[in-house]
Amino acid sequence: MTSRQHAGLLAIWISLISNIVLTVLKIAVGLLFASPVLVADGVHNAGDIIATVAALTSSMVSKKPADEDHPYGHGKAEVVASALVAIILAAAALWIGYQSILALTEPPQGEHSYLPLVAAVISLVWKQALYMYTIRVGRAAKSKSVLATAYDHLADVYASLAAVIGIGVGIVGHRLNWPWAGYGDPVAGIVVSLLVLKLAYEMGSDAVDILMERNVPAEKLGGYERLISSLDEIKRIDRVRAREHGHYIIVDVRVGVPSHYTIQQGHDIGREIKRRIMESDPDVVEVLVHLNPWNEGE
Repeated sequence: MTSRQHAGLLAIWISLISNIVLTVLKIAVGLLFASPVLVADGVHNAGDIIATVAALTSSMVSKKPADEDHPYGHGKAEVVASALVAIILAAAALWIGYQSILALTEPPQGEHSYLPLVAAVISLVWKQALYMYTIRVGRAAKSKSVLATAYDHLADVYASLAAVIGIGVGIVGHRLNWPWAGYGDPVAGIVVSLLVLKLAYEMGSDAVDILMERNVPAEKLGGYERLISSLDEIKRIDRVRAREHGHYIIVDVRVGVPSHYTIQQGHDIGREIKRRIMESDPDVVEVLVHLNPWNEGE
């Protein structure tokens, strides 16, 4: 296991332990002080435990080498986990939104204590720190599962921020005798549910694109084509395709070479194309080269 892969697994383990601690803290304090927003945030964190376990499992599976049944490796296991996290986030967003709308139809509830506010602030700071840590590790390791965990933390930052605002407005409103302040909690929850839903859509869309083998960005493909065309033996580029396979990329190349070249010459050209692309882009782990005959005058 490389140092980047080890850092990615460590980040997911830290996230899992943090989610367990925060779930217990939020639900316990929320139930003790009858704070609906804190209980909702705790239930959201409970869903995060499932998402983090999925990310941890997929990260370990994705690092397995290629085998007879999976000749292209297991990299897409991370993408599957990313899609699962997106589904959990979407479900959490809809649940928070539903509970918030329901709360608007009922009289404000909950004791106006500072302890739920303290718990929400701890969660906010903790999750922001986890997001900054995991997003940095995920980008360095190019790990879809770690990045999904990071965006899950970001969704929790939104939810915790809503809890801080809602509980804070309730405390201030109680002291200043503002009847409407008790609804600050559900209003903030609705806003947060929309933000989390948007995040879930973006994550899910990206995962589906990779599972459907969308081409890599055009600028990356253009870079591959320039490397290939710089070889004197290449007379024509018929097709260049590349797809993400989790944390790595597989490239397919079809080029035209003089039809009188020997098999050995064609083999050497294919190896040189592979070498140039893999040296220019460390994310590429395989380059499949197909040679087509080219005749003078084409």
